[in-house]
Amino acid sequence: MNKEQERAELHRTIWQIANDLRGSVDGWDFKQYVLGMLFYRFISENLVNYINADEHRGGNKDFDYTNLSDKEAEFGRVDTIKEKGFYILPSELFVNVCKKARADNNLNETLSLVFKKIENSAKGTDSEDDLKGLFADLDVNSNKLGNTVEQRNQKLTKIVEAIGNLKLGNYSDNTIDAFGDAYEFLMTMYASNAGKSGGEFYTPQEVSELLAEITTVGKKEVNKVYDPACGSGSLLLKFAKVLGKENVRQGFFGQEINITTYNLCRINMFLHDVNYNNFNVALGDTLTDPKHWDDEPFDAIVSNPPYSIKWEGDSNPLLINDPRFSPAGVLAPKSKADLAFTMHMLSWLSTSGTAAIVEFPGVLYRSGAEQKIRKYLIDNNYIDTVIQLPPDLFFGTTIATCIIVLKKSKSDNKTLFIDASSEFVRNGNKNKLSETNRLKILKAFTDRTDIEYFSKLVDNKAVAENDYNIGVSGYVVAENKREVVNIAELNAKIAKIVSRQNELRIEIDKIVEDIEG
Repeated sequence: MNKEQERAELHRTIWQIANDLRGSVDGWDFKQYVLGMLFYRFISENLVNYINADEHRGGNKDFDYTNLSDKEAEFGRVDTIKEKGFYILPSELFVNVCKKARADNNLNETLSLVFKKIENSAKGTDSEDDLKGLFADLDVNSNKLGNTVEQRNQKLTKIVEAIGNLKLGNYSDNTIDAFGDAYEFLMTMYASNAGKSGGEFYTPQEVSELLAEITTVGKKEVNKVYDPACGSGSLLLKFAKVLGKENVRQGFFGQEINITTYNLCRINMFLHDVNYNNFNVALGDTLTDPKHWDDEPFDAIVSNPPYSIKWEGDSNPLLINDPRFSPAGVLAPKSKADLAFTMHMLSWLSTSGTAAIVEFPGVLYRSGAEQKIRKYLIDNNYIDTVIQLPPDLFFGTTIATCIIVLKKSKSDNKTLFIDASSEFVRNGNKNKLSETNRLKILKAFTDRTDIEYFSKLVDNKAVAENDYNIGVSGYVVAENKREVVNIAELNAKIAKIVSRQNELRIEIDKIVEDIEG
């Protein structure tokens, strides 16, 4: 099978697992078990591969960590934790637990203990924060799995065996891609089925890729990448695909307010083989309690923050003096935090960096405090590009969002407007950016020239004269696709039709008269 066939087979199998096992467990809750077990299998195989490879390099070609006794394995614990960030004894590896699952009447207790031991293996080490709570949402004693221990263990056995039977290949055959792809497919599947709750933490891959490409135009590597509302990490990890994770030199940084989603993001990092010392994902409210003061500025910032959520705003007197927000002289409205996120990202952007932010369309034209913030951004030449996206791209919403691109070092005093509202293909019940759509947008962004009906480079003075309204439709003239009608020709045709109708009426009247006579 080629790679696409393998991927299609993997997706089909995952879909079947989800449908077979869901049953009494709601699909959205059930994702925790499928993703959690997938993660457990991944870190087990990741560790085995690491230890085996080290032994094989040393000449011990027949060594297999899975067959070692726990007592023998203890000797490698300290050094392995320094490198991998965690440790799993052979008896606790996924493959060995899976073999015994059907005969284990206490499988729930076995799994619970294994998960605690994996997290505890990092205690007191540099990786402690990255491992802490990773299995918190995988509740093996939940009534959602069944009302009795026996019922719960039957369901757990099915999940363990199903994940164990997934054909994810050998490590030498791009296993990491398979695990990462399985994760992405699961997230897409559950987000599309879960509506708003899914869309809050998952950005479609095509949009993620566009944002990563926008922020890395002309670059083969970046220092650090950052997402202040990172969700499950899909945006951050697109840099690993676009540049290669080794070309994000100092790693991936993010913050997430929802603890479940925060756990998913860390799991996602591991599943894409980003080691614990190459990512720093924090839990908390970015706007009022940002966690990466010591890590900023960032070369590339991408984000799809929550749309028009409430925040403290001017009810917190400290925020107007916060160096992230104070330059604009006004705070984003308490009922709409969109531009607070924008100001935060601008503040933490490096001088040579680029930020690409998915925004709610209202931020482009709303008045009041938001207009004053746009004035600050335009007058200081921080807005590089505004891109109007098509409607119905994102899970949980059908609105047409937009992308605002920020730069601190521009070569001109102009703003580029791109109308990509028609750049989509219909895929199932959602719109999607095809590769052709994505590349067309990226080329227009890179070329920075006028393209009829598609892009317009506008002097910032003209934007100011337009009351700092940065809605794309105000600058890019939409193509009139209505059919051009020649009124004179149309009237002539209508006259002919009316004349013919009159002739037919006279003929019909004659026929009727003859019949009646």
